[in-house]
Amino acid sequence: MKYRLMDLLACPYDKTFPLELYVLKVNKYEERSVKFKKKPACELYCAFKGKRVEELEGDPGCDECIKYEVAEGVLRCPKCGRWFPIMDEIPILLPDEMRNKKEDLEFLSRHRDRLPKEVVEEGKPWSLKEG
Repeated sequence: MKYRLMDLLACPYDKTFPLELYVLKVNKYEERSVKFKKKPACELYCAFKGKRVEELEGDPGCDECIKYEVAEGVLRCPKCGRWFPIMDEIPILLPDEMRNKKEDLEFLSRHRDRLPKEVVEEGKPWSLKEG
């Protein structure tokens, strides 16, 4: 998942923006480059810097940002507490009824030491605390 996607994603349940991003693994593609019409390329939120666009100072780092893909991580809604895994560079924002509980819990278990308790123990639709 490109960091730039965070400028577009909102919680599918309550439309909260921006979502929290917890990066577990990043892939870098050195050869990747893009000619941006304007910088910052993001309109509202720069996940690469972890700031709203109006808070950025100087070079926003777009040329470097575009080289990275979040390979594994978690997106979390700070309002409703739902979390969504990022696997194989793909954010999986499925409704609760379409998610695979077993796979999600295995994902949480694998990364429990690298994620905050808000995801691991208190996350929705399920957490390791409730199983």
